[in-house]
Amino acid sequence: MTSAAPAETPLVRVTTAGVVTTLELDSPHNRNALSSRLMAELEQGLAGAAKDPAVRVVVLGHTGKVFCAGADLSEATGADPTVGPRGLVDIQRAIVECPKPVIAYVNGHVRAGGLGLVGSADLAVAGPAATFAFTESRLGLAPAVISLPLRPKLEPRAAARYYLTGETFDATEAARIGLITLAAEEPEAALAELLAALRLASPQGLAESKRLVNADVLRSFEQDADARVEQSARLFGSPEAQQGMRAFLERRPAPWAAAE
Repeated sequence: MTSAAPAETPLVRVTTAGVVTTLELDSPHNRNALSSRLMAELEQGLAGAAKDPAVRVVVLGHTGKVFCAGADLSEATGADPTVGPRGLVDIQRAIVECPKPVIAYVNGHVRAGGLGLVGSADLAVAGPAATFAFTESRLGLAPAVISLPLRPKLEPRAAARYYLTGETFDATEAARIGLITLAAEEPEAALAELLAALRLASPQGLAESKRLVNADVLRSFEQDADARVEQSARLFGSPEAQQGMRAFLERRPAPWAAAE
């Protein structure tokens, strides 16, 4: 059983160097899962960067071997089942609507809801240690809320495959299907190259260009956010998903996992 992080320890570390603010997910006790506290800290960090006229770019990174494990399943059964999904909608939309470009910098494992953070970012660089998986279907769930930023970006046949199978794929495949911008053997150098290019752009030019490239993503939020929140809440509260989440937490196969 893992211990809770001390209340005074930040789950999102915020640093600013020059025109770049870096937000690092740093919640090792639950593999950077999307707890309500982590999402609140992340939203606060984004808001601070958005308001700072000296900041030109935001980098969303992580400590450790896991970028984000997805939803914090220990919070999945609260009194209001829409709180978690709505919180993830809000943080994804905050990334999309931030007037500064957001770069996801990934060199670790990304699962389920964590892919929503990557998909919401304007640019995403992944290193050789990065792996990705939509694990929801194996738990009796579906990638509902994270589809808001992802479906406008993902290659349709690939979305069908990975949503349905829950298979793990690497950074090269993630780039091919549109989940990330580029896969790099030396991700730090690739990130530095993008940052150098963005430093040449004006704040207004970046903000307005970002609005253009995110038009379809924003329409997805405006049209479907409520429906995806309802779907997610309904699934998390279902008996089948409760079985799947218990099996996952107890590290045993779900009852429907069929042998060959």
